[in-house]
Amino acid sequence: MKLDKRLLLEMYQKMVRIRKFETKVEQLHIQSKLPGLKHLYIGEEAIAVGVASCLRKDDYIGSTHRGHGHLIAKDGDFKMMMAELYGKKTGYCKGKGGSMHITDISIGVLGANGIVAANIPIVGGAALSAKLRGTDQVAVSFFGDGGANEGIFHEGINLASAWKLPAIFVCENNQYAVSTCQSKTTVIPNVADRASSYGIPGFVIDGMDVLAVYEVTSKAVARAREGTGPTLIECKAYRFKGHYVGEGARELSYRSQEELEKWQGKCPIKRFKSTLIKEGILTEELGEKIDHQIDEEIEKAVRLAEESPYPSPEDALEDLFFEEET
Repeated sequence: MKLDKRLLLEMYQKMVRIRKFETKVEQLHIQSKLPGLKHLYIGEEAIAVGVASCLRKDDYIGSTHRGHGHLIAKDGDFKMMMAELYGKKTGYCKGKGGSMHITDISIGVLGANGIVAANIPIVGGAALSAKLRGTDQVAVSFFGDGGANEGIFHEGINLASAWKLPAIFVCENNQYAVSTCQSKTTVIPNVADRASSYGIPGFVIDGMDVLAVYEVTSKAVARAREGTGPTLIECKAYRFKGHYVGEGARELSYRSQEELEKWQGKCPIKRFKSTLIKEGILTEELGEKIDHQIDEEIEKAVRLAEESPYPSPEDALEDLFFEEET
């Protein structure tokens, strides 16, 4: 698949943006500067970027508790993201949503969701809306291998299939649901094997290869825009960090150091960078320039967040929806 050089560089930059943002978040959280839980996307950057690079600004995505990467891949704003993680008023949700509820409707991000697999029917609703309005928008649901065993997974995909909705279901199979290996909870080797039960296409791909993700997703997007119905894509990947920041030594109590190092050897950013250098699209000098620019952007976001005010007590009564009694 031959892609435009500018697109390839943009994909690389977004992957680096995710990695650097998450690395900074980890540092800040360990320093006790960020409240709440943080679930890092480090290691899975190829999935979010590969999928989002096939989408338009007005297409929708539904995210998860591990959702920073999805928002960045969809062109989320570092400053508003960081401020939200700090719980500040300048954040995406005015400091009242936090890491697991960041939303930006203006770029089609329907929100991160702390409830496992809960965005699947939300994405189905967005896809139904697009179909009823006669647009060619598509909606993408991201969920994990653990989410694939929730009842809402079956209900949501079954209905999307029955109604031929323009939806794409992306399983980010990072091998573990919190600390439970997928092999202990699922007999079939691939989540995507279930696609045949709903009469839709299912694909199993290397989630550490951004180009493989892009290639399969682009076909699924075309299918959705044509009105043919949904697709189930399973991206085999791995999270390099624990389930949440602060898990510490516990993260190696349910997986081995050897397993971790094996997957780290497949780092999606290093692999993609190597490919781009071989193709003459990226140089070490340009790579360093990209690193420097992103580092500066992150530091500016941190400074703004730290200087921003917290929500006032009265703000708790804003942005609420009430149903009037009749």
